Amino acid sequence: MNSIKVWTQSRVLLAGSVCLAFALSMSAQVRTETNTTAAQPSHNVTIERGEVAYVSGNELVVKMEDGTIRHFANVPESARVTVDGQELGIHSLKPGMKLERTTIVTTTPKTITTVKSVTGKVWHISPPNTVILTLEDGTNQEFKIPKGQKFMVEGQETDAFGLKKGMIVAATKVVEEPISVVEQQRKLTGTMPPPPPAPPADVPILIATAEPTPLPAAPAELPKTASPLPLIGLLGTLALLLSFGLKAIRNAF
Repeated sequence: MNSIKVWTQSRVLLAGSVCLAFALSMSAQVRTETNTTAAQPSHNVTIERGEVAYVSGNELVVKMEDGTIRHFANVPESARVTVDGQELGIHSLKPGMKLERTTIVTTTPKTITTVKSVTGKVWHISPPNTVILTLEDGTNQEFKIPKGQKFMVEGQETDAFGLKKGMIVAATKVVEEPISVVEQQRKLTGTMPPPPPAPPADVPILIATAEPTPLPAAPAELPKTASPLPLIGLLGTLALLLSFGLKAIRNAF
């Protein structure tokens, strides 16, 4: 037994045919059409900047712009960063390199409209629950009628009790399903660390030299304060006195 549910409209127009709006189970006689419409997508751009603090093998540590530290324990070999137009892998990164990752998230609202329809002749009606239709291939198929379903028959509203054997019924179910398709794109770029600054050209190169040992100072010359003549006179006087003393000693003996 196939089940059938009413979607929205509770009207059936009878002018040689009756239109019912109820859900149809899948079968060879049920025709399905699907249409997808998309609305204007929205974009969310996030930019993250950091500096390579440590890299060893596939392990990477990055100091982010806000001061936080991020540890990437197992960077895949396929990961690439664009530096000066070249694609570099994890093993080419160096401490001090500046990295910038741009993430673009695109969200596109879409509506999937599915229309299922079937046409048949009322072969048997058991109001208010079920109806058996004779389908286009001559087979009979039973459908459930939702509780409270109303129909329009020759301009008058009625329920399942208004259906009669032999009426041509076109049953249609329309389902609109809103979905959001999210796509994410990431781009990683970087710059090499700046080279160390060169010394200024006008700075002289220092040369080590031994400091000379100072020579000892010459003794200061004594000032000339006296003549040698008094000294000579003194020596002569001493010699004279000595001779007189020797003579006196001889006379005494």
